[in-house]
Amino acid sequence: MLTLKNVSSGYNGHDVISNINLNVSEGENLCILGPNGCGKTTLIKTIAGIIPHRGTVKIDGKSISSMKRTDVARRIAVMSQISSIYFSYTVYETVLLGRYLHMKNGTFKEPSSTDREYTDKCLKAVDLLSLKNKQINTLSGGQLQRVYLARTLAQEPSIILLDEPTNHLDLKNQADLIDFLKSWSKQEGHTVIGVLHDLNLAMKLADNILLLDKGTIAAYGKSEDIISSRVINEVYDMDVTGYMIDSLRHWESLDNMHVKLRKIN
Repeated sequence: MLTLKNVSSGYNGHDVISNINLNVSEGENLCILGPNGCGKTTLIKTIAGIIPHRGTVKIDGKSISSMKRTDVARRIAVMSQISSIYFSYTVYETVLLGRYLHMKNGTFKEPSSTDREYTDKCLKAVDLLSLKNKQINTLSGGQLQRVYLARTLAQEPSIILLDEPTNHLDLKNQADLIDFLKSWSKQEGHTVIGVLHDLNLAMKLADNILLLDKGTIAAYGKSEDIISSRVINEVYDMDVTGYMIDSLRHWESLDNMHVKLRKIN
């Protein structure tokens, strides 16, 4: 589905990522990991065609450089972190913005019945149909992130790119978002590629992990292999798996609603 060959990109003539080679299959969930400043967001922007690049980025064999921007946006949607600055639209109006690529009469014309029906479908998918008329500046962080997810789905992409989508979300909303994305990616023609700092969430979402270090690929493979590898310890300069396991060792036992956590020996 998505192929990167010898891709380099950055800003103001300075490369942030260099010589990236990657193949992402239909239905694959890929998480991009690495320390701050390693090029994760730059890679997301490059795949989306937001910033120029050298090398080739192809979707189903077609270079995004040869595609119109609107055609790229029909295939790839980017869901970023919640911004503290947004216009005071209703939930419905915000999600409807994701349909602009499909509106035959232009963005500022009256949407068709198909556009409205699909918007309702996306709101229903994220359990927000009952809040469609609320102003988005009155929503909680978790609700707002679900609005942005619905807007992304309304774009009808085959690839969703995520840049720290779980920021500002509580534990339940984080889990719900990851579960939804896993389910969505298993539908025909869908792929999820996400930047996550939380290794537990990455393990929950990812089939494969791409580990970046100083703008280059340090490792790529099955999530369980990468998380337990020597390479990830070197990249993060710490015992990653040891840290994850040690966090549980603080609990001798916890009984709550028939659930017990025992100390790991």
